[in-house]
Amino acid sequence: MRFGSLASARASARLLLFQGDRLALNGGELFWPAEAAGKWLARGAAPVPLGADCFAAEIGKDAKLETRSLRSLLFGADEGGGESGADLALVSRASQLLHWRRTHRCCGLCGSPTRPGESGQVLECVACGQAFFPRINPCVIMLVTRGDEVLLARGARYRSGYYSCLAGFIEIGETPEQTIIREVREEVGVEIGNIRYVESQPWPFPSQLMLGFLADHRAGEIVPDPAEIEDARWFPINDLPKTPAASVTIAGKLIDGYVRSRSSAPL
Repeated sequence: MRFGSLASARASARLLLFQGDRLALNGGELFWPAEAAGKWLARGAAPVPLGADCFAAEIGKDAKLETRSLRSLLFGADEGGGESGADLALVSRASQLLHWRRTHRCCGLCGSPTRPGESGQVLECVACGQAFFPRINPCVIMLVTRGDEVLLARGARYRSGYYSCLAGFIEIGETPEQTIIREVREEVGVEIGNIRYVESQPWPFPSQLMLGFLADHRAGEIVPDPAEIEDARWFPINDLPKTPAASVTIAGKLIDGYVRSRSSAPL
């Protein structure tokens, strides 16, 4: 699918333009009209269909446009930014699909170039025909609880100032529950039980599917792994630190949901 035919066939199409992993803004807006976006596209770039006359595409490295990181968009919404949840979901999906294309330009079997299939959701090897579909990395995110206290941590890698839930990637051969037990033990040194699933959320850094759980503390004192955790501690539910908002992140939803459930519990 070439951009020229897209622009002529769907003049009402909206595009999200990315420069690497940053979103290019159109005068502060997320979306670009088709006729305005064409001149910025990277050479040979093929728009990725997102549905409902909406597409995503890469722009050239030399394009001088205002850009924003996905994290700033998400945490801007966290603090009351103007982007809707539906728009942020489209940005997240677009980022993941473009990252998949960037990292699968060659066939993993024979090394030949790949090209987008007709649907835009598959890459096909031009030589051997091997098909590659978007990759999703399953992760768990868990809120460990102890009565009216929750265990929150601040990561050593991304020092955003927020305290949040523990999280980790599911390894080959593991169930989500086994991952939760391992990750909590490795990151903060405590034992847990009564693991129960709550909900999930796609997370575009770069292509995670976050599976959210609650778990009860069973034994042990907090001993953070300094390679992963800058700080971890128990917080009373009525005296929480700065945490991600429930309107944007699954971490915020887990924390907010547990606080609500304890606040409404009978004495």
